[in-house]
Amino acid sequence: MAGPVIIHTDGACSGNPGPGGWGAVLQYGAKIMELKGGEPMTTNNRMELTAAIEALNKLSRPCTIELHTDSQYVKNGLNSWIHGWKRNGWRTADKKPVKNVELWQALDEAVQRHTINWHWVKGHNGDPMNERADALANEGMAPFKSARRAV
Repeated sequence: MAGPVIIHTDGACSGNPGPGGWGAVLQYGAKIMELKGGEPMTTNNRMELTAAIEALNKLSRPCTIELHTDSQYVKNGLNSWIHGWKRNGWRTADKKPVKNVELWQALDEAVQRHTINWHWVKGHNGDPMNERADALANEGMAPFKSARRAV
């Protein structure tokens, strides 16, 4: 029996909002897949959410996953806040609309297919796979950063 899929995700933004990128590293046994992408005008939180969504949606069947993120926003959102948001019609405790609601809904849908253990890792602290996800996020952002400079 093979072990779990191990995923490391990260998001990056140059300015907040500004050009942004996301990256993910998926490991299953000896196989490694790297994903990245970006947007011309976004926020760091949106890129953190997108990294997790894209990584989970890349899996073609239900899996047991160890997901590592350096985003407290993503980890706490899924482990704590989302339950209340859903009960309140996607509104916060003070009745305001949830920010990034379409991404939270996409992530909520993506996690339903899998069994996930969430792990928070301190960013930029030498964790090799978090550093690789960060590098991919920066690569995903690069075309949008250079386009902004050219304007």
